Amino acid sequence: MLRVHHLENSRSQRILWLLEELGTPYEIVKYQLTQPIPLAPPELKAVHPLGKSPVITDDGRTIAESGAIVEYVLDRYGNGRLRPKPGTDDVWKYVQWMHFAEGSAMFPLTLALYARFLGDAAAPLQFRIDSEIENHLSYMEHALGDRPFFVGDDLTGADIMLLFPLQAAGARLAPFPRLVAYRDRMQARPAWQHGLERGGPYALMSR
Repeated sequence: MLRVHHLENSRSQRILWLLEELGTPYEIVKYQLTQPIPLAPPELKAVHPLGKSPVITDDGRTIAESGAIVEYVLDRYGNGRLRPKPGTDDVWKYVQWMHFAEGSAMFPLTLALYARFLGDAAAPLQFRIDSEIENHLSYMEHALGDRPFFVGDDLTGADIMLLFPLQAAGARLAPFPRLVAYRDRMQARPAWQHGLERGGPYALMSR
């Protein structure tokens, strides 16, 4: 059976959501963040050399990186679900958003988290961090528009990837009402709620 190595308050929650949307059976191995700086525990290095989460093991394979895991799960268990129809323009929109979530959106949000621990030492970078976060959120707000999902008329793997940056944005999301409404719709989905029940408490630090 597919096994998710699940770290609290992390990207691995999106993998539980994905599996719940598909109705794919899975097991969870839970890990706790270190303190006072919230990092993955050393035990995860026994699963994958990077020592990070999410990681899945399935049929002798060990796969890291959220986007790669989403693609693997959809290939193996999706039966065409949560992806645009091949040959349509939505395919490339889907690919763009899949990469945007971690390749662009999460970078300044991660810097913002580390800047909190640095305090005054991060001051020279703070304006740049803030402006990049606002730039990315504004881009997402306008791209989403009044549509229910980022690609097409149904949930896709791109939505699975994009919810985490919006959650990580915390209070910074308030000036973007479409993104706030989108986040709330995604979090109200039964599959998201079931994933929370299985994964345990989930409270990202507000950036």
